[in-house]
Amino acid sequence: MRFDEEQLNPAKAAVVVVDVQNDYCHPDGACARRGEDVNAAKEMVPRLQALLAGARAHDVPVVFVQTAHEKATDSAALTVRSGGRSGVVCRAGTWGAEPFEVAPLPGETVVLKHRYSGFVNTRLDSVLRTLRAETLVMAGVSTNVCVESTARHGYMLDYHIAFMGDCCAAFTQAEHDAALVNIDKYFGAVMDADQLLGAWDSIAPRG
Repeated sequence: MRFDEEQLNPAKAAVVVVDVQNDYCHPDGACARRGEDVNAAKEMVPRLQALLAGARAHDVPVVFVQTAHEKATDSAALTVRSGGRSGVVCRAGTWGAEPFEVAPLPGETVVLKHRYSGFVNTRLDSVLRTLRAETLVMAGVSTNVCVESTARHGYMLDYHIAFMGDCCAAFTQAEHDAALVNIDKYFGAVMDADQLLGAWDSIAPRG
């Protein structure tokens, strides 16, 4: 899928950073401890940092969506997922739930979620509508789980989805690649950070 200049207008965009947290990305986090390969998450962080710097330079809002599991939201379906291993990830108030190498600046919004999609039972849609965002620039981990789930949900709420393939990571390359194919075919436009920042610079040069 391709977007035109209006759909990429930075004045109508918001960056949504999903689940870049210690338990998903850090080599001492819960996912690494259970055997998942988190190297791709570590490797993509510099590209994500460049994307966030560019977004902030263009006054594009950045919204951080973070997982926060707690007893009040631990349904039976959630608890048995992955043989119960998911129940220990990103527990509210723990080190594992803290941001990994990227963090919100003062004034940037954090939305806590309890399911794969950042829109389920959260204030994310209200935040984005208040910002008058029409295009969501999606980044984070895991590509094929929470980032894809949030992007697909956003598309079905009538947002344009600009999916940053080089600013997302999954636990395997195959999972990452399959998610990008699916998003680009049905739910949005897959691009890399340099492409998007170049488009923003051509539409609204930085001061």
